[in-house]
Amino acid sequence: MGMKVSWLQCIFISLLMLLPLSVALWRRVRPCSICRSYLTGSWTAEFDNLSDWYSSLLSKSPTLTIHNHLLRSIVTANPKNVEHILRTRFYNYPKGKAFSAVLHDLLGCGIFNVDGDRWLSQRKLASQGIGSARARAASFVVLRALVQDRLLPAVASAACFPHGIDLQDLLRSFFFECICRSYFGVSPQQLELDQPAHVLADAFDSASRISACRGAAWAPFLWKAKRLLCVGSERDLQEAVGVVQRLADEIIRKRRALTQATTIGDLLAKFMSTTSDDRLLRDIVINFMLAGRDTVASALAAFFWLVSRHPHVELSILDELQRVVTQPTTTNSTTTHEATKETITTYVEACKEEAGGLEYAQLKDLHYLQAAICESLRLYPPVQFDSKRAVEDDKLPDGTFVRRGTRVTYHPYAMGRMESIWGADCHEFRPERWLKDGEFVAESPYKYPVFQAGRRVCLGKEIALMQMKCVAAAIFRKFTLQTEPSCNRLDFSPGLTSNIRGGLTVIVKPRPS
Repeated sequence: MGMKVSWLQCIFISLLMLLPLSVALWRRVRPCSICRSYLTGSWTAEFDNLSDWYSSLLSKSPTLTIHNHLLRSIVTANPKNVEHILRTRFYNYPKGKAFSAVLHDLLGCGIFNVDGDRWLSQRKLASQGIGSARARAASFVVLRALVQDRLLPAVASAACFPHGIDLQDLLRSFFFECICRSYFGVSPQQLELDQPAHVLADAFDSASRISACRGAAWAPFLWKAKRLLCVGSERDLQEAVGVVQRLADEIIRKRRALTQATTIGDLLAKFMSTTSDDRLLRDIVINFMLAGRDTVASALAAFFWLVSRHPHVELSILDELQRVVTQPTTTNSTTTHEATKETITTYVEACKEEAGGLEYAQLKDLHYLQAAICESLRLYPPVQFDSKRAVEDDKLPDGTFVRRGTRVTYHPYAMGRMESIWGADCHEFRPERWLKDGEFVAESPYKYPVFQAGRRVCLGKEIALMQMKCVAAAIFRKFTLQTEPSCNRLDFSPGLTSNIRGGLTVIVKPRPS
């Protein structure tokens, strides 16, 4: 009984300590409808996703900027503000210690979670590994071989499943292998893992989701207390991070057993030549796994969904591929779309024999495909928002005052839905907005910060676009993908990247000749 009383007393004292904080917090947010809605969750009555709610709020703001006092945060969709944050006053808007603490358990001291000299030194090395034209060409060689040997046969085999497959899951597995081979110089088949692949994927998803929920918490002391006590979601996070870290450790161990770089873009080998700190190497591996696996896979899944709902876009893509790329091998037995196991087995072998037809030099001629991909990324960026922390007092170009220590968030997802930026048809999937006289024309990165911009612009941007074009071209030339007609919109799971909730089910059929 004494122990029970002791616990009750602790709970009672804790509640008494929280009462003044709760009263002060309520007084702070009571005048602000945005803060009240965020605190109570009343926004969920109208919106399924937090990003859709923010998009609605920002579209109604004359400056495309709003305040969330509860989070001590400013959220903006104003391109001039984005340029100010990412270029003009770059050094005033680092990630910040508070943000780094949120993601530290998962990302540690990796490039996406550090500032200053640590960030700069990692970026310089990474630019040598993935930022050069030579590295992109080498990455294409690895990618095309994997498309031939892994992806196309896997998609062809999926035609045996009348109820469809999860394309997002297939793409995530594929790009995990791409990352391992291109960036880390090892094959997943070489790794001695103590967990099956789906457990590793679930651990990554869980760690990403819980880390993202930390960042959205209005009271950070709650997750910090749970971490201290190792209970609830924080215990789940530690278990998931442990699985991810063991995977990274095994990649490092296997790579260290090799004597030389296996590809020109062997990123891990470059970092291993400068440090023997396995903990830092582990952080680097996890950072690039997150960036290279989840972002491209989720972006491509959304792209295939959009194209499946716009047949005229698919026809335009096919027309361009027919003009630019050598015709693929086809089999008469698949022209009726009646896919038996025997015909699929034949088709799988045909996929293995053909290298995909697409050459590296031809990528630049796929103007419409690139326009369609960029249009998809405008509507469904794999990273929906990004936050910085103001070091000093500042004023944004739209006149918004930024107090020192304020969290400043720019929102690519919302920016893609602003009429003042993209016009009255901003909600429409229209690749033609990126074309001028049939050629692709890029937009300002501050209007379209899908790959960030300024000094922290994504080093893997060109490789990611190359990967998306190569995979899309290979699949479209050989298969038709049908999504569920009842799926009228995409819903995303909470996480550091925008993975489609429940995956993306598609029915695969060989494309008739």
